[in-house]
Amino acid sequence: MRRWAFLIVVMVLAIAAIAGVVIYSNRTQSEIDTQLYIPKPEHITPEIQLLQKYVQIDTSNPPGKELPGARFLANLLEQNGVKAEVIESEPGRANVYARISGKRRNEGLLLLNHIDVVPADPKGWKRPPFAADIYLNQLWGRGSLDMKSIGLCELDAFLAVTRTHRTPERDLVFLAVSDEETGGKLGTAWLLAHRPDIFKGIRYAINEGGVTETKQEQLTYFGVEVGTKTSVRLRLRTPTREEMQRVRLSLEPYLGPRDADRILPEVREFLHDIAPQRVEIRSLLDDVDKTEAAGKFWLLPRGYKELTQNVIWLSGITTDDKGAAMELNLYNLPDEDPDKRIAWLRTTVAPFGATIDEVISKDPPAPITSTHTPLYALITREAKREYADAAIGTEILAASQNDSRYLRNRGISCYGIWPFEVDYFQTLGIHHTDERIRIDWYMHGIALTRRLVAAYVLEPNL
Repeated sequence: MRRWAFLIVVMVLAIAAIAGVVIYSNRTQSEIDTQLYIPKPEHITPEIQLLQKYVQIDTSNPPGKELPGARFLANLLEQNGVKAEVIESEPGRANVYARISGKRRNEGLLLLNHIDVVPADPKGWKRPPFAADIYLNQLWGRGSLDMKSIGLCELDAFLAVTRTHRTPERDLVFLAVSDEETGGKLGTAWLLAHRPDIFKGIRYAINEGGVTETKQEQLTYFGVEVGTKTSVRLRLRTPTREEMQRVRLSLEPYLGPRDADRILPEVREFLHDIAPQRVEIRSLLDDVDKTEAAGKFWLLPRGYKELTQNVIWLSGITTDDKGAAMELNLYNLPDEDPDKRIAWLRTTVAPFGATIDEVISKDPPAPITSTHTPLYALITREAKREYADAAIGTEILAASQNDSRYLRNRGISCYGIWPFEVDYFQTLGIHHTDERIRIDWYMHGIALTRRLVAAYVLEPNL
């Protein structure tokens, strides 16, 4: 009897504890929902209303029908007296191009953004992904961060130059592309191959890719993206599933090796720039060569190590009447020769009976962009003007990519920026549920981009 009484008491206490947690959680959510938790007041500007309209256009890729989004952007340009061209690489796969010609040749600035967004299943979202609801001073919806907001910051800056009614010193090009989320074959890559006139005279490009870090409502680090990994996507074949499983086991050590392959000078600079923001590993990042020499490189978190490594990504194994197949990505350092990486893979998997069935896509080398340029100096100046207390530094993407890699290979210097503040919890929504942007922070991005673009294309002495 005593044993049963003890068990009953334990169960009652457990149920009470669970009930307490549920009540507390519901009360906290209730406070938020009833706005007893009060964020900054919402101020809906025309720029925010435009972003709402753009987010409400479903341009999910796949299936990748960007044409409605392209028409939306083209109409905005035409309404402001700018000739806009909608270019379809395939039916429905649309890009938008507009240019303001300047006085000087070969110093043009390209404002690059993508129209497509990753698909969004409404299940799990607090607000419908294409409703663009404004709730708690945030605009919720797919593309609100990646990257319709940045695209409209660029469009606003482009139109602001036209309203000066001045002939700019340098060309200014607005280019919104399709297909970025699935590799850019029908967007930037297609345009480079079929419409090289768009890129004629372009010296610089501003795109996505930068990172801003925010603590306690203050932007602490403004990272300007200057480089990304390149990739080769392939499909391997073996006669049987068992053989492919052995291939997979042989490749798993390369998912994240311990030691650096090569530390590029720009990577060294980035790690030094970001070190003051990383208290726990500051000493390891500040001088990464010293860290490696001391045998402490393995202590770095994976994301930092990947900046110095050629790594791979593996899919699941599938089978059909031809045997077994597995897709993989070779993520390469920016200056890596992709053909050498393919040759390495072929040699590595051959002893296990595997062959390369298809090279699905292959990026060329994409050199890291220099920070010793007039445009980078302007980005630093204007970021400091908007965010006086923030550290300004570089950013290099370890495992993700953007379309800048295509342009860097053609000699165009590309910089990726998030012109507005973004906090950690907002970044979790990118490619996932509850993507959202603070609308007051978005207006900071509008202001910064407008000043930056005007400074570059209108100032005669740079």
